[in-house]
Amino acid sequence: MIELSGFEADARSAVRALTRSSRILERSLQGLSLADFRVLSAVAEGEARASRLAQRLALGKPAISSTVESLVRRGLLRRESHHADQRATDLMLTDAGSAARSAAESELVAVVSSLVADTPDPGGTLAALAALDVAVERRQVALASARRAATGARPGSAAQVAASTPRAIPTAASAPVPRPADRSAPSPETVEGAVSDPAPLNAGFGGKVML
Repeated sequence: MIELSGFEADARSAVRALTRSSRILERSLQGLSLADFRVLSAVAEGEARASRLAQRLALGKPAISSTVESLVRRGLLRRESHHADQRATDLMLTDAGSAARSAAESELVAVVSSLVADTPDPGGTLAALAALDVAVERRQVALASARRAATGARPGSAAQVAASTPRAIPTAASAPVPRPADRSAPSPETVEGAVSDPAPLNAGFGGKVML
């Protein structure tokens, strides 16, 4: 057996935690997938073009197109003609889409709060996850910039604006500490459905809770 360094062993444990957590989060949602939630959240934050959604969420255009079409058919998104370019369309949340996104976010926050409440340092765990979110955002911005450079696209996208705007990273001292989990409520294992084996990392987990 190959002996792992402490860092590598922790990294492997983190991979398993993220993988299993993504399944718990997915199963906690009612009527939406994590991909649906990520798209609705990105549109709510101002990403109105499908092409920019693909860059922002680090997903292929076919995957984004399929998700957008599904959300439009279900009345959660609508398309509107761009005010300056009639050939282009913008994506907008419907009232039903806004309500669905808000409800899903509340469900996901409750699950994450329950999970971190069972760690030795809930506040520190939340701060670490928030810092990971910043790192993921920076990675996706860098990848989008590289793709634009390769294709000769013009700068000035929302991703570049995000890259130039520093984001505060919560510290363990400033992060909100969840109250101890209600032991009368279903445990994370119950929510997960007794998942014991890691599954391929759900593409939606990189999003914001976009985690």
